[in-house]
Amino acid sequence: MAAIPHHIAIVMDGNGRWATRRFLPRVAGHKKGLDALRVCVRHCGEVGVKVLTVFAFSSENWNRPPEEVSGLMELLAGALSREVPQLHGEGVRIHFIGDRSRLSDKVQAGLAQAEKATAGNTRLVFNICFNYGGRWDVAQAAACLAARGEPITEHSLDRAMALAHVSDPDLLIRTGGEQRISNFLLWQAAYSELYFSDKLWPDFDPAALDAAIADYGRRERRFGRTSEQTTPARQAA
Repeated sequence: MAAIPHHIAIVMDGNGRWATRRFLPRVAGHKKGLDALRVCVRHCGEVGVKVLTVFAFSSENWNRPPEEVSGLMELLAGALSREVPQLHGEGVRIHFIGDRSRLSDKVQAGLAQAEKATAGNTRLVFNICFNYGGRWDVAQAAACLAARGEPITEHSLDRAMALAHVSDPDLLIRTGGEQRISNFLLWQAAYSELYFSDKLWPDFDPAALDAAIADYGRRERRFGRTSEQTTPARQAA
């Protein structure tokens, strides 16, 4: 495999539809989606991706049916106890990104413990965006700067964003057939390559991820420059 993106971000869409098509409750789709995520994290580490950021629960998802929201909260709590030790053993460093104020004290403590336990790991940085929204991120960054009395510039705002600890995503993938980013990483995705898959998230396997990475490898990333400026061979000629 040629070019491997340093940072991949994923909108994991389609869990509910996957369950509905099988006449299962939507929460069953989220459980299956967790299985797909476990495989994805492992595969990213194997192929050399250094940062993986996933959209697990948006700030708009609170508007979903109460039973689905409570099921997602239970799924998060269970994942903290079951998945974190395994991820720690595989050298994964975990960050939870988003507004934690609406989460229970128990869940907040679990998030903090997972981050502390994996803080020394270096194989893969795994950012889990939970109760996150891109507009919230910009607003909280601006509020932090204002509270500190710092001028709001592009550079200072960038350093105050919730993902300031990693570089911007090179590749942003959305599964489920929709072609939008839905308030995900609005600031950070300014120059990300976008890839849309018709596969529902529970069906997004390592082969599907490899296909997305291969497609990324065929892209020309110019960042506002010309092809001649970004290709050393052309410059030399």
